Amino acid sequence: MISVKNLTKTFGRTVAVNNISFEVNRGEVLGFLGPNGAGKTTTMRMLTCYLMPDSGTATVAGYDIVDDSLEVRKRVGYLPENAPLYLDMDVVSYLEFVADIRGIPSNEKLRRIKRMVEICGLGSVAGRTVGQLSKGFKQRVGLAQTLIHDPEILILDEPTTGLDPSQIIEIRELIKEIGKERTVILSTHILPEVEATCSRVLIINEGEIAASGTPEELHSVAGGEDSFYVAIKTQDAQVEEKLRRIAAVREVKKLADLEEGYTRYLLKSKDGGSVGEQIFKAAVENGWMINELHRETLSLEDIFLKLTTKEKSE
Repeated sequence: MISVKNLTKTFGRTVAVNNISFEVNRGEVLGFLGPNGAGKTTTMRMLTCYLMPDSGTATVAGYDIVDDSLEVRKRVGYLPENAPLYLDMDVVSYLEFVADIRGIPSNEKLRRIKRMVEICGLGSVAGRTVGQLSKGFKQRVGLAQTLIHDPEILILDEPTTGLDPSQIIEIRELIKEIGKERTVILSTHILPEVEATCSRVLIINEGEIAASGTPEELHSVAGGEDSFYVAIKTQDAQVEEKLRRIAAVREVKKLADLEEGYTRYLLKSKDGGSVGEQIFKAAVENGWMINELHRETLSLEDIFLKLTTKEKSE
């Protein structure tokens, strides 16, 4: 649905986007991450035809963003970080205005507006002036204008900004539901939102792609380790040595002596897929008793920091 090849955009001497390439498939919800100034918004503006690239190409729904920009705009719903609202219009009048601009037939317009009011939870404010709404409701109106023409592709920049926790959950579920039939690019600084919503993550830093993949794949790219915490009760004097023999375990550290004769250990692993199973197997073979075993992996926030800060090169 979206194909980006060697896309570049500069502003004077500043290279905002530097020769990036990526693909987004139908039904994929792509989390687009990066620190401030990384090039996220510039990329999204090029894909929605607000900015023209200096070089490179991109197609959206099969149409070129330069040669067929009008066709691209027909098929994209774009919600910028600051939603483009007319504050002196009431909610329904604003949605009617957007529907007219989008060329929605008059016999279909009322149904679409009612559907947007329902989906975006605007029923209680439908007759109110947009400028009188809270930031959360303004964001909902912005999302409604993004969806009203039933676009094939959604490009959303911080779509849950200003929403309360229950509203955030509702919008997340809506995005996931939309993503079953459409392509979605979601830019956000709320990393748990990405983990809850997105099927794949693309991280951009200083105008270049730093990494792309599922959260699990990015964990590997970031060189992340798994940590296993296990509490063992045994008279076996070689327990630490036997834990070190487990495949993929690179370090074993005794942490503390606990109550009832248990000792807590930390095991570090670069490839922790089956380490937990191997710990259980070792316990059975050696007659150890276990009352704790859990695995901790790098969070998406940890991965993000590793790939976009000086940690990456340290």
